[in-house]
Amino acid sequence: MRHPSQPVVHRVLITGASGFTGAYLREELADAGYEVIGTTAGASQANERTLDITSLPDCRRLIGELKPEFIVHLAAISFVAHDDLLEMYNVNVIGTTNLLRACIDVGHEPRKILIASSANVYGNTEGVVDEDTPAAPVNHYAASKLAMEHLVRTWFDRLPIVVTRPFNYTGRGQSERFLVPKIVSHVVQRRSFIELGNLDVARDFSDVRTVVRAYRALLEAPVSGETFNVCSGNPRSLLDILDLVRHSSGHDLQVRVNPAFVRHDEVKMLAGSSDRLRRIVPDVNDIDFCDTIDWMLART
Repeated sequence: MRHPSQPVVHRVLITGASGFTGAYLREELADAGYEVIGTTAGASQANERTLDITSLPDCRRLIGELKPEFIVHLAAISFVAHDDLLEMYNVNVIGTTNLLRACIDVGHEPRKILIASSANVYGNTEGVVDEDTPAAPVNHYAASKLAMEHLVRTWFDRLPIVVTRPFNYTGRGQSERFLVPKIVSHVVQRRSFIELGNLDVARDFSDVRTVVRAYRALLEAPVSGETFNVCSGNPRSLLDILDLVRHSSGHDLQVRVNPAFVRHDEVKMLAGSSDRLRRIVPDVNDIDFCDTIDWMLART
């Protein structure tokens, strides 16, 4: 029996915990006193469980065993240019519904389930978009996330769910397949040039540490059945980011456009409104993107 003076420890299950976001969220929640259990395709450390998200029996087994008070569902194929489309839809859509079905099937209702979608569902929408902006996906990754969202909403009356639409975010440890880590890596290595694709793009960038703080705050907030943009509201062009990295590092970097990297379905400009999120979790403050770049450049 727990002694009255002992703190209550809440168990949170994070799917995809070994990924970029999962590593930071694990640290954020553990520092706040949560018992964090992560799932991966192959568990390799303490407080990890193996889970095949595409297997409903496997999801039932794990939820029934752990009965977590909170679930954060991050497991997804998030690389837009992933070449196995069937796998993308199977993981991003079927995998998510398996997790929700498993909760119902084993008779366990968590206090909160946070499901990460993506701002890519908005497509090539001009201006600043809020959560009521019609979705218009322009690639399979975005389409898979939108299909997932539609199915998740059918569970809103049965489970306490919040859906997040994170815009672009970055930080130490992110794969160099993504734009900012690729630029930073080239500068750290003092390369003379970098090959990129579309240059006429602008994105709403946040720091990964801000994103996981927002996720924790949403877990703890008295809200469910809603969708939230997670963003800074401040779009930056690719050329602006290059100039920022050049200035912070003191290293010049020539840009060459590689036609092989140019995507014709590229979202040109994507910026979000964070008004709804700020109303619910007003104490989550953005980390300035200049500080993010300095932090990434100083990793070595």
